[in-house]
Amino acid sequence: MNQPTPPEPDADAYRDALAGGYLPIRDVASLTGVNPVTLRAWERRYGLVVPHRTAKGHRLYSPDQVQTIHAVLGWLNRGVSVGQVKGLLRADQPLPADQASQWQEKREQLCHAIHLLDERQLDERFNAELALYPPQILCQHMLLPLLVTLEQRWSQRPGATTERLFLHSWLRSKLGARVYHDNRQHTGKPLLLINLCQMPMSPQLWLCAWLIATAGCPVDAFDGPIPVSELPLAIARLQPRALLLFCEADSNTNAESSLHHWLSDHRIPCLLVGIEDEMRGRQLVANAPNGADITFMADPLAALQTLADRHLLE
Repeated sequence: MNQPTPPEPDADAYRDALAGGYLPIRDVASLTGVNPVTLRAWERRYGLVVPHRTAKGHRLYSPDQVQTIHAVLGWLNRGVSVGQVKGLLRADQPLPADQASQWQEKREQLCHAIHLLDERQLDERFNAELALYPPQILCQHMLLPLLVTLEQRWSQRPGATTERLFLHSWLRSKLGARVYHDNRQHTGKPLLLINLCQMPMSPQLWLCAWLIATAGCPVDAFDGPIPVSELPLAIARLQPRALLLFCEADSNTNAESSLHHWLSDHRIPCLLVGIEDEMRGRQLVANAPNGADITFMADPLAALQTLADRHLLE
């Protein structure tokens, strides 16, 4: 008679640790929004949050370590670079004086690669930062300020059209691939994101799609306006949890002026992303049909926060 195989000692230790409140790295990533690659990089390069390791090398984090990760994120949100956080966690210290200059240096490095039209250099610099910082931190301190800086420079520099097209093509390819990969891992109803601008490859639209996908929500991005008459058909087929209408008003006044054609009672929440003028946003919402659930947001980070607050990413 075959005897049951006894459990391996490491399996017992793993179960005991889980029963004692420890969490595997995938659960910690889900709770904190910091992906496993970044958690391992923090541990390996900076000694931040060193987890318990089983005999087979599985990382397990205590509840206190999860709180430490949230504390790290708090410092990063304030603009501190990851290399400075460990010292700040030990005591209540003031913000480092050079925090802004460090992010400025990172943006200048990206600007240089864009000016040279050097895709490999741009890719390597972006990947290096992405390994250390969650997407929201990168958007807040590097990518969104970078776009503002570039638009200012492009208004005064020859070759602006070529540089702009180079960056927009790279961003769409880079972030679109990540959205595609993340969508394969997610289940549930998607969030429908539609670009209302006539020009495709809007950087902020793809930043928005990327933030949503990395937050664990599937997103279907249409990088161009579908006929407004076909929107009910798209909603009926996709059954999205919410609708995001992306409109960069500063770059396309026609898109903003025609927004009222898109604002009806779709029976799902609708967010307008890219409306920075608060008075204009309130006017659009006020003129929407009665019963329509419509909110306006200035940028992708604000849209992500609103979706999270309304539990539309779950």
